[in-house]
Amino acid sequence: MCPPNRSHSRIRVTAAPSQTKTSGSASPEGLSFQAEARVAPVVLAILDGWGYRSGDDRNAIHMARTPVMDALWHAYPHTLVSASGGDVGLPDGQMGNSEVGHLTIGAGRIIRQELVRIGQAVRDGSIARNPVLNALADRLVANGGTLHLFGLVSDGGVHSHVDHVAGLLQWARARGLGKVCIHALTDGRDTPDRSAEGYLATLQSQIDAAGVGSITTLCGRYWAMDRDNRWDRIEKAYRLLTEESPIGASDAAAAIAASYADGISDEFLEPVRLAPGVLSPGDGFVCFNLRPDRVRQIVRGLVLEDFDAFPRERIKDLDVVTFTQYERGLPVSV
Repeated sequence: MCPPNRSHSRIRVTAAPSQTKTSGSASPEGLSFQAEARVAPVVLAILDGWGYRSGDDRNAIHMARTPVMDALWHAYPHTLVSASGGDVGLPDGQMGNSEVGHLTIGAGRIIRQELVRIGQAVRDGSIARNPVLNALADRLVANGGTLHLFGLVSDGGVHSHVDHVAGLLQWARARGLGKVCIHALTDGRDTPDRSAEGYLATLQSQIDAAGVGSITTLCGRYWAMDRDNRWDRIEKAYRLLTEESPIGASDAAAAIAASYADGISDEFLEPVRLAPGVLSPGDGFVCFNLRPDRVRQIVRGLVLEDFDAFPRERIKDLDVVTFTQYERGLPVSV
């Protein structure tokens, strides 16, 4: 919002006593001056989550008493800016998020987001020609290692998309990778809090269509996707990936049903093993999350030699591939 009649502030810049300006020339100690300038201060305030829609239905902002915003709205010129879908480089109908919004503001133009670019690669099959993935496949075929796929299984589109897993499974089959373990994270934050069963059913259909892979572990994103150095959470997810543990449920649907029966929604689902399969030397690990902030901590635990956030035995010769760059300097392939 811009004021209709800009009121200018008067600024006086003064010099220290030892620094003076006489007859327009600088003193030996350095240039000093006094000046007055008229400036119009402008503030860009980003209110995360504040949007516009008419009507009260499920519209907390419209229903709330907001005298300051109402006054600004009526006193100053205003317009609406779209922050979702194709207007910020996302698929049509895809909700925006803070990272995408801030990136678009900073760039000043529409940037095709990773969600769009990777989705296109899956649809047109070009993901199967990705040199980083194919180098990983060659190494796994040569040494007989297992491929582990790890990430958030939902269509939330903020951190990942379940359709990308289908592309990875088709690629794995084409490259002759017969041992594929899927370590699925349940959402419930960017999606309804009890929607995981549907996404896992979609994943199972993708597995059946590809003829390769199995859902090996389940874990709520609360544990594996912390971003605030609450390492006790990350440790639980890490140990699920790296240490053999008893089978906790017969399949994904049973694990979800048991969690709901205990009053635990998708985001907080306790780490549970569904089938044998842990990360071992010589294996490959592909993290298909796109957004860095909530996945870099667990990746650090997997790849950094000097990691000390919790006691752990690092898996040697683990070949880690990430869909995007999570952090500069991480020893992973992107």
